[in-house]
Amino acid sequence: AIYSRNVETAATLAAGLPGTVQTYSDLAALLARTDIDAVDIVLPISVQPAIVEQALKAGKHVISEKPIAPDVAAGRQLIQTAHDLTAQSGKVWMIAENFRYEPAFQTAGEMIRHGDIGKPIQFTWTTSSAVNPQNKYYHTAWRRDNSFPGGFLLDGGVHNIAAIRAVMGEIASVSAFVTQVRADLPPADTLSATIRFDSGAFGMWTMTFAADSPWESPIQVLGEAGALRIDSRKIERVINGETSTHPFKVDAIQAELSDFARVISQGSKPSSTPEQALQDVAVIHAMLESAHTGCAVTPERIEGE
Repeated sequence: AIYSRNVETAATLAAGLPGTVQTYSDLAALLARTDIDAVDIVLPISVQPAIVEQALKAGKHVISEKPIAPDVAAGRQLIQTAHDLTAQSGKVWMIAENFRYEPAFQTAGEMIRHGDIGKPIQFTWTTSSAVNPQNKYYHTAWRRDNSFPGGFLLDGGVHNIAAIRAVMGEIASVSAFVTQVRADLPPADTLSATIRFDSGAFGMWTMTFAADSPWESPIQVLGEAGALRIDSRKIERVINGETSTHPFKVDAIQAELSDFARVISQGSKPSSTPEQALQDVAVIHAMLESAHTGCAVTPERIEGE
């Protein structure tokens, strides 16, 4: 079954799915169905938390899109409410953060923790994606309506923070600059941040949605004994001048949905918890605060992450 406020939108999506799919413009009616065990919530950031709570109250398993909430305070409140509800019902709530399921990022993090390149020293990553009228995300109006802090920097940036944390570990402090290059991408579309990690390593991450680079820009990590170059399809490791390459299959969306099914059937903990997702939000908000104040900022730490 599919719910949308717009009946035509729901019908268009249903037409492309196999089998008989019933559509609803009344969410309560869909959630009242006893034959529906789980829901996948893919709604605008500013309205999603209330719908997550409604679905959990209806006794459904929930997987909801990133970011978990528009800000840390709203995310904390949602997590507390959800904890009380799931403790009673035994239902699952996890966040659909596909970058957390990228095997290249997971493996790179394991290699660094195991000391494969020695103590990490330096991290660099440049990301870009032109959000213009040719980009499908440009036409989801809520992404550009200034209804949540950071705009695309939050919406897209949490993906990158999930990857950075998977590779390098937790972030101790940030110092950032933020600007708006394109008038149609409020409130900001470009960010540059210096990051200090708990490990003592330093790094630089830059991101823009105002333009697209013609060159690939993988993550690069320099350690005392070697270096890694990481993208979603491969890891290159250099030790003593010798390079080894580790290829990966990119199927993170399938992996996150499989994890959701596994957690429901086995009662285990998901790889992408609400606390992890809120930590991603906390890092982006620390960067936005740093840009506003001109000072280094320590991201809030989320309990249970």
